[in-house]
Amino acid sequence: MTPNVAQENKRSIRLQRAIAIASTVLLIVKFFAYYLTGSVSILTDALESIVNVVAGFIGLYSLHIAALPRDQNHPYGHGKAEFISAAVEGTLVLSAGAVIIYSAVKNLVVPRAISSIDQGIYLVAGTAIVNWLLGWITYKRGQKVNSLALIASGKHLQTDSYSTLAIIAGLILIALTNQVWIDSAVAILFGLYIIYTGYKIVRTSLAGIMDEADMALLGKMVDVLYKNRRDDWVDLHNLRVIKYGNVLHVDCHLTVPWYLNVNEAHQEIDYLGSLIRKDFGESLELFVHSDGCKYFQCHLCDKKNCPVRHHPFKQEIVWTMENVLENKQHGWEDVAKQTYQDRNNIY
Repeated sequence: MTPNVAQENKRSIRLQRAIAIASTVLLIVKFFAYYLTGSVSILTDALESIVNVVAGFIGLYSLHIAALPRDQNHPYGHGKAEFISAAVEGTLVLSAGAVIIYSAVKNLVVPRAISSIDQGIYLVAGTAIVNWLLGWITYKRGQKVNSLALIASGKHLQTDSYSTLAIIAGLILIALTNQVWIDSAVAILFGLYIIYTGYKIVRTSLAGIMDEADMALLGKMVDVLYKNRRDDWVDLHNLRVIKYGNVLHVDCHLTVPWYLNVNEAHQEIDYLGSLIRKDFGESLELFVHSDGCKYFQCHLCDKKNCPVRHHPFKQEIVWTMENVLENKQHGWEDVAKQTYQDRNNIY
């Protein structure tokens, strides 16, 4: 682990620690607002904040685990802990949504009187502002360091602030109309929104645990490599990216002219790695297999002054996510097609 990466991990842990502490304070404020008003929608907001507190401390622990250096038992590091943390957080969010809907329906059947609405509005409005700012800071930090735990935490906090605004709107309507049923209706809508958010968090975390390809990330990486393609990069194929916490593991096959020596081929690989690090961060493990070019790739290669060219250059292959992910050198299909035609001519 490089000093820069270690420093970034420490900053992420400090931020998550601040979130956990702030979530605890906001939880107390919301329960106090419920005590003053008796509003079921404020109660549901407070119940959802319990999830914030639990998720905050789980996220803190997962970041601590993910930052541990690799060892013999974990040769790829401990980054998967972040996916588990996000899965737990998403499950808690789903559970909170279900509890909120249950409480709201119950209150709809047997309504409760609401009091001190203005004070409740001020208190929960303050928590919404703080939550949104914390969520924005956390989400941006998560994007910067490729941390799923921080991204999930940031989305959760911002979702909490949006739902709190909906609750405030409901309380204002109640104050204007004196219709208590609005309190439960807002809480039900709030609960459905929370369930949807929890589903998205769980879906993303399970994709990471199962090493599902991040197609947006792959597409951006292919675009960067193609736009910066070098003269000796004849072909690129079998590109794979696996994410472990904030570390990207990138595998690919780079085809270079067959007559390059080991040092020259390695220089091309080093440059490819520097391109990826520039756009995707220093937390990178790169495994590149260098292939020597084949005769059937000459018509796809526009290398200038090639001393061993068999065929004239015809057309460059534009690297796309579809053809770079394939585990075969480009140009081979032309050979197979020509062989098939030759056989037909013979027989």
